[in-house]
Formats: sequence, C-alpha cells, structure tokens
Amino acid sequence: MSIRERIEALEKETLHEKSCLSSDSKGRERPEKFHSIRTAFQRDRDRIIHCKSFRRLKHKTQVFMAPFGDHYRTRLTHTLEVSQIARTIAKALRLNEDLTEAIALGHDLGHTPFGHAGENTLNTLLSTGFTHSEQSLRVVEQLEYEGKGLNLTYEVRDGISKHSKGKGAILSKHKEDMPATLEGQIVRASDVIAYVNHDIDDAVRAGVIKAKDIPEHLVEIFGKWYAYRIDKMVEDVVESSLKNGLTKIAMSEAIAKGVEELRKFLYDRVYFNPAASAELRKTEKIMTDLFAHLMEDPADLIKPYPEGDSLERRVGDAIAGMTDLYALRLYEKFFFPRSWPVL
Repeated sequence: MSIRERIEALEKETLHEKSCLSSDSKGRERPEKFHSIRTAFQRDRDRIIHCKSFRRLKHKTQVFMAPFGDHYRTRLTHTLEVSQIARTIAKALRLNEDLTEAIALGHDLGHTPFGHAGENTLNTLLSTGFTHSEQSLRVVEQLEYEGKGLNLTYEVRDGISKHSKGKGAILSKHKEDMPATLEGQIVRASDVIAYVNHDIDDAVRAGVIKAKDIPEHLVEIFGKWYAYRIDKMVEDVVESSLKNGLTKIAMSEAIAKGVEELRKFLYDRVYFNPAASAELRKTEKIMTDLFAHLMEDPADLIKPYPEGDSLERRVGDAIAGMTDLYALRLYEKFFFPRSWPVL
C-alpha cells in the first residue's frame, strides 16, 4: 500500500460520512496517474501555491491601493486568512481539510489589479462582462502553464467558480448557486467572514472609518474586537451546520443577517467611499487606457492562447492578471513622455 493509499484509508476512517474523500473525486479533465505520496486534493493545493497567478496576489489590492504602511491586507494575505478560517471550520466538522484549503487558496486567482474598482472597470470594458470568480476558474483551466491550465479536480474547480456571492446571499438557498461539496460551501462562508472583518480592521487603521462608526447593534452581536468577531462567526457556522446534520453549511439567521449588514456597511462606507472617488477614477482611467492601447497594439504582451478566443478576451486576461505595480509601470511606459537621448 502506497503512502497516498494510506492517507486515503485514514480519510475513510476519520472524516465525516458527508465529507468529500480524495479517493471519491470525480477526477480531472485530463486523466493522470495517481501520485505515490499525495492525494488528488493535496496535488491541487500544491499546484495552486506554485503557480504564477498565486505569487502575483501579493501585489494586488485588497481594498487600499499602495497604502503607506506594512500591515494592510493584499489579495495574498486575504487568501491566507480565508484558508485559515476555512480549515478551522473543516477540521471542526471533520470534513476534508486538503480540499477546503485548495479551494481557498485558488478562489481569488482571477482578481484584477486595484480591487473592487478594477473588477468593475473590466466588467464594463469587456463585451462579455467580467467577474473574478469566473476569471479564477479560467486561470486554472486555460491560462496557467502557458495555456495548458493546472488540470485540477472537478471539486476544486467547482468550489473556486462558486465561491463568490457579491452582494447576494452568503449561503444561497438555490442549489445551483452553491458549491457541490460541503468543503466548497465552507470556503464561500469563510471568504465573507475574512473580508468583512479584515476590511473593517484596515479601514479603521487607515482612518477611513472609526471603530465607533460600526452600528452599535452589530457590535453587540459580534463584539468590539477583530479576533472576537471572527471567532463568533466561525463558531456559529460550525454549530449551525452540525445542528442541521451537515446537510449543508449554514449560519444562524441572526448571524447571517448581521454579517450581511456588516458587508453593506463596508460597501457604503469603505469600498466606494466618496472621499476615494478621485483615486477610483484614476484606476479606472489606467485600466481603460491600457485596454485601448493593447487592443490597438497587442505586441508581445497578449498571449496567443486560449486558442480561438477573441483579442478582446485575451486583452482582458492580460489586464486581469496584472498586479497594481505592473499596471502602473506599464501605463508609465506607454503614456508618460521620456527624455530623448542627446549625443
């Protein structure tokens, strides 16, 4: 028996009957030989961590672009916080931590530079529209490894594509909107638990809001401190999911409503704060000008894959994949005047 087979056997012995076992995966689009040591979901996790899109997350805005300070979140630190919260819930419910972690680490690979403003801008530029969850799936299926994709398992791809809820229900009642696995549903809940808490933390640090601005009834529900709020939400997810016999991942009605109110508070007071409108217009102009320039002169920046896709779509891929720093430097290269060489 190989080490992988021993791990799979241990999963069968110890995990909940409703967990998604590595040995029961629906597999990959391109069949591969089994690994001697790692399970299918462990391999997916490793492929995500080692891909270029994952590394670029460290220079992509979460909320605050190029902040003066070392402690503001980026897309990478957000991803790590989601992974930690999701693994905590999965372990408590005896579900598959490797699958949960793989989905969590891959869920934001398709995010644009400049945070929410960047995603909204690209959505208007592309005739097909744009969402970061669809782009994250596109990254792992069609863009990484020079167009070959990461060839991830069905369960990880499903969790990535259905992790985002926008302003909709955190845990939708519509089955078609939810990940097929409980592990994927955990990531969907963990994503919002992470960002409503750390974005408030960063907004207070930046002086955009004050702690006293958080509605008093929400402070009474969740507590005053960042760590306490996360703990309260995580415990509720675990208790509510156990209460329904793990038929689905759940939140109590009171906690779900409170989290949705916190999210609305962030949209109203932070993400599209009128005080930041001038900066948002700048990032919109940067992305719009880059898009127009690359449509006119693709040069070597636009990849020839995915084969058969329009130039517009591939330009969208290029811009979505940029870090904030790269987009700014490319804009400078294309549009800022440079001194002439004088002999």
